[in-house]
Amino acid sequence: MAVSERSPAAAGNGESIALARSYREAFRRNAPGYLFLTPWLIGFFCLTLGPALGSLYLSLTDFDLLQAPNFVGFQNYIRMATADPKFISAIRVTFLYVILSVPLKLGFALAVAMMLNRGIKGLPVYRAVFYLPSLLGASVAIAVLWRQLFAADGMVNSMLAVFGIEGPSWISNPRYSLYTLVVLSVWQFGSPMIIFLAGLRQIPVDMYEAASLDGASARRQFWKITLPLLSPVIFFNCVIQTIEAFKAFTPAFIVSGGTGGPINSTLFYTLYLYQEAFGNFRMGYASALAWVLVIIIAIFTAFSFLSTRYWVHYDE
Repeated sequence: MAVSERSPAAAGNGESIALARSYREAFRRNAPGYLFLTPWLIGFFCLTLGPALGSLYLSLTDFDLLQAPNFVGFQNYIRMATADPKFISAIRVTFLYVILSVPLKLGFALAVAMMLNRGIKGLPVYRAVFYLPSLLGASVAIAVLWRQLFAADGMVNSMLAVFGIEGPSWISNPRYSLYTLVVLSVWQFGSPMIIFLAGLRQIPVDMYEAASLDGASARRQFWKITLPLLSPVIFFNCVIQTIEAFKAFTPAFIVSGGTGGPINSTLFYTLYLYQEAFGNFRMGYASALAWVLVIIIAIFTAFSFLSTRYWVHYDE
């Protein structure tokens, strides 16, 4: 009895047809999803990825908005590392701001969240009041108000004068100007506080009750139960707030009047980038500064993710 066999070419052609048919069917099923994603895809490629790639090219050029970009290779990056003292000052100020503001902000947010987690009356009202600074803190109006509060004749010095203390001009004194912006950042603790509060609500009460029966003090419960179980939330808040601190711009621009403060004491990296781009019209150099900031944030984020194996505990 003869057995008919298809040639390898015919078999391959049949598999290609079947594969093409499966792709068409999959596209037909997913077409509504692609349709709804179209606005986001257009925005991503036209407003995010496209300009990012354009700035990467401009970072390798000498461009002043008036003439065509002149390709100079890595000269902008070399100048940054070897012949730009303001770049070093901006890096130092920004790193100091991040190191001070992020831990203080997260610590204060966690303390308030633990207080609210005790089930006090009027919790929604307190939660809304504490979250309000996070909504207003990045605005120009709040930055102007903050500048008035810490001026030489501002409210802070007026309150100190009641106790016989003569306060300095916090904004114009390079010893204190950066710390006023740190205080402003800590004041905007509402967003991480809400996330901490949600994380605290997920910790089983039974664990605290069992620890209390074993004689564990409140401090020991905090270190052995609260922090380990809350570590994923702490990690999330830490990454988000670190990125936001690196990108801080409005407070430094308004409080310092766009100059970076006395002796560049509040010259944030983003403020220096703005000065180079729109003050000196060195768009090529500003693009290089922007990409260095992207690399710095990426390194900090990658380091944070690599460190999670040592201190972040996920419930399996």
